[in-house]
Amino acid sequence: MKRPLLLTYGMGIGPEITMKALRLRRNQRPLVLLGREEALDNWKDERPPRVETLDNAEPISRISFSDGDQAAEVAAIEFAAKACLSGRAAAMITGPINKKRLSERGFAFKGHTDFLGALCGAESVMAFTGGDLKVALVTTHIPLMSVGAALSQERIGYTVRTAAFHLKRDLGIQNPRIAVCGLNPHAGEEGLLGHEETETIHPCCDRLREEGYLVEGAVSAETAFLLAQKGLVDMVVAMYHDQGLAPLKAVDFGRSVNWTLGLPIIRTSVDHGTADSLVGKGVADPSSLLSAIKLADKIASRHSLQGFSQSGSLSVSQPEPT
Repeated sequence: MKRPLLLTYGMGIGPEITMKALRLRRNQRPLVLLGREEALDNWKDERPPRVETLDNAEPISRISFSDGDQAAEVAAIEFAAKACLSGRAAAMITGPINKKRLSERGFAFKGHTDFLGALCGAESVMAFTGGDLKVALVTTHIPLMSVGAALSQERIGYTVRTAAFHLKRDLGIQNPRIAVCGLNPHAGEEGLLGHEETETIHPCCDRLREEGYLVEGAVSAETAFLLAQKGLVDMVVAMYHDQGLAPLKAVDFGRSVNWTLGLPIIRTSVDHGTADSLVGKGVADPSSLLSAIKLADKIASRHSLQGFSQSGSLSVSQPEPT
């Protein structure tokens, strides 16, 4: 039997979209749900059978967690990551979590991506794919006023190299073309509107091109996304969260998948939050979760066919954490 996919259904609308996704899913790889037991109480008649370990997992089954030293949702994520690291699971898919509520329980990370990076001992890169656009972020959940100080040639270079590696290995895109955004309007207008481009981003792009990467940049964000929409580049590297996600969600919301790069495991996720205002109304859309399951299965199958080890062969130098 194929190694299973592990799905942590998370919080908010996570349980609802998970149960809806089970009705619509067509993948054949075994799937194990992980999370707080009582979160599935509204679907008692539909819940897959409960098992205690992955060794006796069924085609669709579940393992339940309770609060202890850490919240049940966090324990589920950690279990999934460690199972993937050990090779007992093929990939993990995560539903949304409420970061504020978990922080009140002692969760010290800004989200899944940081937590998984710590568990795996790797510098993770947040990226999105699945619709018309592919986006990777140099910085993620930091205040906008802190972005400029967080940028460095090392960090931007790591993001581009890591994105290129995964586009080729996981999606089969040979010689991927990447557009690198500037930070400021008009990519700084040659220093008139800011110096981050001339001092950091342009020199980094020049170096990447010398290394053989197909890089456009630094270019203004609107130019970068226009190039992507026309199919002239394969991915946009954005300097900060909303620079990349505002256009992505305007075009691809519900189709795109949060795809974590730089890890020795496969992790995909929904492209939305817990949507607490929708909980209990039965209207939550499982489309992004279905896309996340499909992508995780696709990459896991590709790794098996290509003979990649669990850790792959990523050897990009990692930046110092900010």
